[in-house]
Amino acid sequence: MEQAVIMAARSGDVGGSMDWLTEAERERAERFLRDDDRVTFVAAHLLVRQCAAHYLGLDPATVTLLQHCPVHGPGHGVPYLEQAPELGVSLSHTRGYVCAAVGPGRVGVDAERVPDGPLVEVLVTQLCAPGEHVSDNRELIRLWTRKEALVKRGELTLDSLSSMPWSPTGHLLEWEEPDGVMAASITDAPPLRIR
Repeated sequence: MEQAVIMAARSGDVGGSMDWLTEAERERAERFLRDDDRVTFVAAHLLVRQCAAHYLGLDPATVTLLQHCPVHGPGHGVPYLEQAPELGVSLSHTRGYVCAAVGPGRVGVDAERVPDGPLVEVLVTQLCAPGEHVSDNRELIRLWTRKEALVKRGELTLDSLSSMPWSPTGHLLEWEEPDGVMAASITDAPPLRIR
């Protein structure tokens, strides 16, 4: 059986070139006001190419990531690969950290930083469905990354997060970094994290 490929890295550890990005991606990157946000955005878009290249056996410089949204136009919407539009593709970035997933069927990946301090109650009301309870920000972000991965797979919408309880629908892979980043991927095929 085929596997989905998962990669994750700190933004500064992702190699590659801005030349790999499409014009729409470069334009989006330039609109970021903060340099660190721009670096993280670019790193995520480079990493997803590396992930796809590993899966497809290609040079990452030749992988074209496209997005199109009927409302917002190119550079927005569900990502797909020009070379293999049938594959599932997902990417995520949070301050200084990026991750990507590529594989057969639907894939979703999300990474978030665990906030310091008391439980962020406003997120609890946006996220938790009846019967779901979290006691601290770590549990909150774990649930958030799981549900956001489902959103990226097309199984939930951001508006339905608090009405649908978490239920795994594929292969769940979760990990936590020492600096407070939590991440989750949900894939149709068994996941293989290679970075």
